[in-house]
Amino acid sequence: MNFLSLIEAKRDGGRHSPAEVAWIIGELVAGRLPDYQVAAWLMAVFFRGLDRDELTPLTLAMRDSGEGLEFPDDSRPLVDKHSTGGVGDKVSLPLAPLLASLGFRVPMISGRALGITGGTLDKLESIPGFSTQLTRDQIVGQVQAIGVAMAGQTERMVPADRILYALRDATGTVPNLSLITASILSKKLAESLDALVLDVKFGRAAFMKTRAEAQRLAETMEQLAGDCGVPTRAILSDMNCPLGSAVGNWLEVKESVDCLSGGGPGDLRELVLACAAHLIEMTGQATSLANSRRIAEVALDSGAALAKWEQLLEAQGTRMDEYRQMLRRESIAAVTLEITAESAGRLCDIDGHRIGVVLRDHGAGRLNQGAVIRPEVGLDQICLLNAAVSRGAIMARVHAGGPEEAGAMVAKLQSAFILEK
Repeated sequence: MNFLSLIEAKRDGGRHSPAEVAWIIGELVAGRLPDYQVAAWLMAVFFRGLDRDELTPLTLAMRDSGEGLEFPDDSRPLVDKHSTGGVGDKVSLPLAPLLASLGFRVPMISGRALGITGGTLDKLESIPGFSTQLTRDQIVGQVQAIGVAMAGQTERMVPADRILYALRDATGTVPNLSLITASILSKKLAESLDALVLDVKFGRAAFMKTRAEAQRLAETMEQLAGDCGVPTRAILSDMNCPLGSAVGNWLEVKESVDCLSGGGPGDLRELVLACAAHLIEMTGQATSLANSRRIAEVALDSGAALAKWEQLLEAQGTRMDEYRQMLRRESIAAVTLEITAESAGRLCDIDGHRIGVVLRDHGAGRLNQGAVIRPEVGLDQICLLNAAVSRGAIMARVHAGGPEEAGAMVAKLQSAFILEK
């Protein structure tokens, strides 16, 4: 086949046959397609989309482009969760050990920062010594032993997605329903799951800007995953404002530990419990969502989930003494600087998109494929939405590499906090 002809066909609104889709993915993984042509094809797909007859073979071809996870027979259900991404979204960190503490097996294959949204792997790698690079046998063995592993794709696991994921981030083709669906589900289908919950976000700091777009994506993914044999349930969550009170890789780890300790921000806790409750009900461990939520709440508040988290950290190489010292520190950044209210009023809005852009530009995310993440950069002590504040009250606190950078970040972020008198 001729890739240029396929690019031109998609550019002009044509449809790919299943054989053409399979050929594209095969040639991509074999390294026979130049990046510039793949980028052109991604842009054509971005504007023209893929219909169901194209999307299903694309997802399955991506799933089958490498090795999958195979687990021995076990009474413990295999479950996972995936989020479409948002600013401050650290739900996976407390959720995975919570599920494992409830008797599930959780082979959580995660990704890195994409656009302005943070990546679970980048957050985990801010923990000293934590290794996200596990082999397939290590993932399976660890899940069987302690119930949970959190890792990136192996070199041979869904390599098509790994290649496309990086190119999408560098070519502005991330927020596309077809590409998001294929990326998420190809990885999850390779995990041999019994149940999957999807957190589909909408709002200005999400890839889906409206609730209607998010609903369409949720329905598409539920339908496609179900067709492929994985019972899937999607929940919608608002991503206009950041989730929780911290954004930035290490700061989000720290906030996740607060959640695992029975505290943390209320919105984070509620979303973690909601995801857990759906999986408990879907796998028949409880008869209703209300009962499922109570089961999850007990495990979160009892210390069982926190104990499983520490077991996970130790299993994946964390230098525990150094990690605990970092937790006790107010900040691992060189400088912190407060953003204060310029007048009295009610905090009526927090622009999550603005926060995501500024933190990404200062190293909490990536501007290109080769950029190095700075785990210390971030924002915490974010004021509660709708809070009444006085002039000079703290809106948030910036964590930066030096006084000049901190001042620049404060100046850029001041407008993200909108007061109503």
